[in-house]
Amino acid sequence: MVIILISLVAACLLGLGFVAQQHAAYRRPLEEMLHPRLLLDLIHMPLWLAGIGLMFCGQVLGAVALQRADVARVEPLLATNLLFALAAAHVIYQERFGRMLRLGAVLVCGGVALFLAAGQPRGGGPPDVVSLRWLAALPVVIVAAALVGYGWRRSLRVKAVSLAAAAGVLYGLQDVLTRSSLLTLSGGSNVAATWQPYVLPCVAVVGLLLNQSAFDAAPLQISLPATTAAEPITGIVLGVVVFAERLQTGSWPLAGQVAGLVAMVAGNVILGRSPFLAKRAQADVRSAEEAR
Repeated sequence: MVIILISLVAACLLGLGFVAQQHAAYRRPLEEMLHPRLLLDLIHMPLWLAGIGLMFCGQVLGAVALQRADVARVEPLLATNLLFALAAAHVIYQERFGRMLRLGAVLVCGGVALFLAAGQPRGGGPPDVVSLRWLAALPVVIVAAALVGYGWRRSLRVKAVSLAAAAGVLYGLQDVLTRSSLLTLSGGSNVAATWQPYVLPCVAVVGLLLNQSAFDAAPLQISLPATTAAEPITGIVLGVVVFAERLQTGSWPLAGQVAGLVAMVAGNVILGRSPFLAKRAQADVRSAEEAR
């Protein structure tokens, strides 16, 4: 029960932080997407800094939960940040969220929960620092880079979803690196002698840049769901491969896991088809210039 409470409070703080960050990042010009200048400009905005502070507090609580429980048990609870974010955006900005958008949000979060409830992750432990199991992180980085490359020359909607998904993939890797570092520290080992604490901030900064670029491209209900879905899935896969966590493999558990994945994808499709897409004028101008 304590882990559930800590994870939900972390998700709430993350969701509120995302709302503040998106409101600030969305004011920046499109030309700053994927450029370090975006973060340098945002640093001077108090609202964005407040959002980063809330996200940091949420990540600290998430790290506490990850230290006490398996990655695959904590991730679905952290994924509810989407519901907190959409609820906060509705209250603060008075944006109208129809039945389909609410359905999409429930499908995304419910799909993650169903996947983990059916899989019932258990067991596992931290591998050695030089274990070959850490090679699983390389495909994760490649997938993130492929998502960025895919969305680079697409429409704002596709670009926002692709960048957000890439950020979510890196956030999932960040969660695994965080748990590994904390377990090493709590085990009495010299954490400074391992490579994870040095890679962790690099992954975090790149993920943050991708996330803010997605927020710059499109409103929250378009840019955030992909992050919310990609982070737990990446964390689950890495938890199984790196930490040797086990999932149920019977017929019904596998069916539940597949249904959960389908629900997450369907929820993202519904949210991605939202009519809310600002910066339309800038996008139209850019499209006209490219057509010449």
